[in-house]
Amino acid sequence: MTQTPQTPPIDTSKPHPARLYDWYLGGKDNYPPDEELGRRLTEFAPVIPVMARMNRAFTLRATRRLAGLGVRQFLDIGTGIPTEPNLHQAAQKIAPDARVVYCDNDPVVLAHAQALLTGTPEGALGYVQADARETGRILAEAAEILDFARPVALSLNALLHFLTDEDGAYELVAELTARLAPGSYLVVSHLTPDFHPEEASRKVRDMYRAGGVTMEMRTRERFARFFDGLELTAPGIVAAEEWHPELGEPVEGQDGVHSGAYAGVGRKG
Repeated sequence: MTQTPQTPPIDTSKPHPARLYDWYLGGKDNYPPDEELGRRLTEFAPVIPVMARMNRAFTLRATRRLAGLGVRQFLDIGTGIPTEPNLHQAAQKIAPDARVVYCDNDPVVLAHAQALLTGTPEGALGYVQADARETGRILAEAAEILDFARPVALSLNALLHFLTDEDGAYELVAELTARLAPGSYLVVSHLTPDFHPEEASRKVRDMYRAGGVTMEMRTRERFARFFDGLELTAPGIVAAEEWHPELGEPVEGQDGVHSGAYAGVGRKG
């Protein structure tokens, strides 16, 4: 198991994306600042929790799809607080020998790492406590579990919209995919302003930022740049709920709701 020996101090004075997402999903591993921002956002847009579950459902469908295609290694960056089923459960249900490494920078996620690290005897699981921008560290520690000479499915779901261009979002993806072997996959979901009125998207972005959380919604064109040099698999870049819906059950309450997110899976040749 790969993880920091001691849990770092938890900053409960401001919201954190992982804990906010936990609140959206009805979890209890969040703090008053997370709940306060979550309530403000859902008062403005009550469907946000459903949208979060729709994004989560895409993550599981993509994992099932890639495990079914023979991928046996998964690196999930921006893991979030464990929610059943976890990515490794989806992968190991299809491929019991799947090897999975999770990564997040929130100490609360580390505190729940044991839930993330209970899998099949045939497989292997690890956890890296790091910021997504620490690509060298992530890859070095993940290499204790994963063999980067073989294909890996890299998942960056509901993560990159918390990084601006100035933060190096595109460079981060390029650095990670450069280390992946041919036959690897990049899985990304990302909030976009394209499916909602401009004023509403701007209001949500400003509410996140006012709460101290970076929010960088990207258009389809900007989202597509994350897949530069990769071959998009069918059906290409689509709304998260439109990506192989046959691989999972519909999310409760999703009828008539748009995820507000693009999703795509690219293959490295």
